Amino acid sequence: MIRLAMWSGPRNISTALMRSWENRGDCVVVDEPLYAHYLSVTQLDHPAREEVIAAGDTDWRRVASWLTDGDPRPGATVFYQKHMTHHLLPRIEYDWIRRLRNVLLIRDPREVVASYVKSRASVTPEDIGLPQQITLYDVLSAAGEPPPVIDAADFLRAPGGHLRALCDLVGVPFTDRMLAWPPGRRDSDGVWAPHWYHAVWESTGFEPWRPRNPQLSGEPARTAAACLPHYERLHAARLRL
Repeated sequence: MIRLAMWSGPRNISTALMRSWENRGDCVVVDEPLYAHYLSVTQLDHPAREEVIAAGDTDWRRVASWLTDGDPRPGATVFYQKHMTHHLLPRIEYDWIRRLRNVLLIRDPREVVASYVKSRASVTPEDIGLPQQITLYDVLSAAGEPPPVIDAADFLRAPGGHLRALCDLVGVPFTDRMLAWPPGRRDSDGVWAPHWYHAVWESTGFEPWRPRNPQLSGEPARTAAACLPHYERLHAARLRL
């Protein structure tokens, strides 16, 4: 089984990508498996916090064992794991991650922050996951396994080309089923989905790319500025078609 881990920050196209892979038919997906551990440790007041903790496993070691060795669905040939890099708390060791096929999904932090603060009162660099993405990239690169990096803006300009390239990288055939899916919720969606996934539930494919010009000030501007060097470094290493 190919175990493909997509590491993203929030306010990206990560849920749409999960839909894309799940629609293949030969793929089983998991939605943010480290979220329960993250909330139980940080005690952050996220929507559906208690439901997330109750529905998930708060022991990251058990989660890691299942992600690397578990059989989530008999007959599936791909196990697609949608991860948020801000869930990688300092206490989590990285050795198990090397056993996965890892990809980083990035987005301009100015766009991420502008979207994030629409529903959260404050935002730090760690909230949007770019410092953790840099750490993960460096750890995997030092082990001789630099992960492919996909920029969301590039992807939305050419989803078919990026999906074909990604399929080639992990060794599975591309199928047009990855470009469109039926609308609606899925049993695989996390219990937090009613708070965040309305646009994805209405979607039937990837939205076209459109330029954005977010205007930030105060703490959001400072957070985006602190993350911009991380983004630019990963952006320079991104997959180019």
